[in-house]
Amino acid sequence: MITQRLVTDAAALLQHLRERGLTVATAESCTGGMIAGTLTEVAGSSDVVDRGFVTYSNEAKQDMLGVPPALLKEHGAVSEPVAIAMAASREESGIGITTSGRGASESIHWRPSASPKRMRVL
Repeated sequence: MITQRLVTDAAALLQHLRERGLTVATAESCTGGMIAGTLTEVAGSSDVVDRGFVTYSNEAKQDMLGVPPALLKEHGAVSEPVAIAMAASREESGIGITTSGRGASESIHWRPSASPKRMRVL
């Protein structure tokens, strides 16, 4: 469920990115598009939100995001290496946000420029 607090937080994030001339792309698994949905709930978000992918299956991660099958086999879909690979695939956007996990999202990554960073959901 997209709450007003999430929309308010999304608006603040979008403004932060807008001020820096950045765009955002999402590649979601366990969240099923809710991050992109929350971002686009904000009026005027189209100047910052570039695209969003829901890649729930391993095949979608491979086909749409270029995640190597060997990485999925070695680490599994719910892993930090796969979440990083999902974020790295969105280089044409300024920021890539990915989710991979169960329930409360065990792995959420964002990718500014060339250096992936881990971010915890509070």
